[in-house]
Formats: sequence, C-alpha cells, structure tokens
Amino acid sequence: MFLEIANLLGTIAVTVIGGACLLRCYLQYLKFNLSPSSGNPIGLYLLPLTNWLVMPLRKVIPSMGRIDSACLVGAYLIVLAKVFLIGLLLGGIPPIFSLLLAAAIQLIGLVLSILVILIIANVVLSWVGRGSSAQYMLAEILAPLLAPIKRVLPTMGPLDLSPLVLLIAIQIAQIVLANISRSLGL
Repeated sequence: MFLEIANLLGTIAVTVIGGACLLRCYLQYLKFNLSPSSGNPIGLYLLPLTNWLVMPLRKVIPSMGRIDSACLVGAYLIVLAKVFLIGLLLGGIPPIFSLLLAAAIQLIGLVLSILVILIIANVVLSWVGRGSSAQYMLAEILAPLLAPIKRVLPTMGPLDLSPLVLLIAIQIAQIVLANISRSLGL
C-alpha cells in the first residue's frame, strides 16, 4: 500500500514538474515568448513551476541550438529521482544502467502522454472554443507535428483527420515502449 501511494505521488510530481519542463523546452523551441510581460498566460504558470530547477541547470548545461538542454535534463532528473526512490522502496538501489534506462523510457512515455492530452484538448477546443486564445495556442503547438501528416493525408473537406492519425501513431509508440520496457525487465 505504501509503495502504491509513493508511486502515485511520484507520478503526479513527474507529470506536473517534468511535464512543465518538457512543455517549456518545446515552447521555447517553437519560439513562444514565455516572459511575464508577453501576455502569454502559460508563461505565468510554466516559469515559476520550472525556474527552481531549470535556472541552476542552465549555469552548467548549455543550450543546443533552439533546444533548451536544461529543461530536458531537468525533466529527466525528476523522472530519475522518482525511479530511484521507487527502487529504494522496493528494497534496494537498482543497477545504475537499469536506473538510467528506466528513467529514459519513462521520460519518453511522459512526452507521449503529454502529446495525447494536448491533441485531445485541441480537438475539443476546436469544436467548442473555436477562435479562443487557448485553441489558437494549442493549434500552434501541434502544427509542426500535424503538418507532415496533413501533407500526406487526403483532404476530407472541413474534417481534419490528422489529429486522429497522430493519436494512433502515439498509441503504437506507447505499445512499443511498454513492450521494450517489459522485455528489459524495467
């Protein structure tokens, strides 16, 4: 029971803080202005949630082009801490390679889960909140991922099936990731 509670709390922390780091990295890659003076409401929440982790990491980890490496490393460290603590609760420190690999696999899983949430939110808002600032921002965030699918997919009039295709691709990736994790005993 204690292990299940710890796993739940760790998963929540990873999802909120690690997810915020990943979202910050992606938005900065897309050149979104996240400063409080920009009027972008997501920056008001994202920066305070991640600055405590990202800002110290930036002092030692340089960016790679448009990719904010400190955000990626921060997200990875949050996942790694959860995997390490769960390993301790299970009765010992897991081997370092297994620990690092399990954290990497869980981080990829987190990215996929965040994408699913963003896609579903965008689809729902395109039905009920068309033209809202939230729907516009989600559309901008997902545009680079949906554009290649839209180029290949035949036009169906006003019906856009590219989010469905991307969701199916993500589901397949999640299945593959789960099988890899299971086969490695993680």
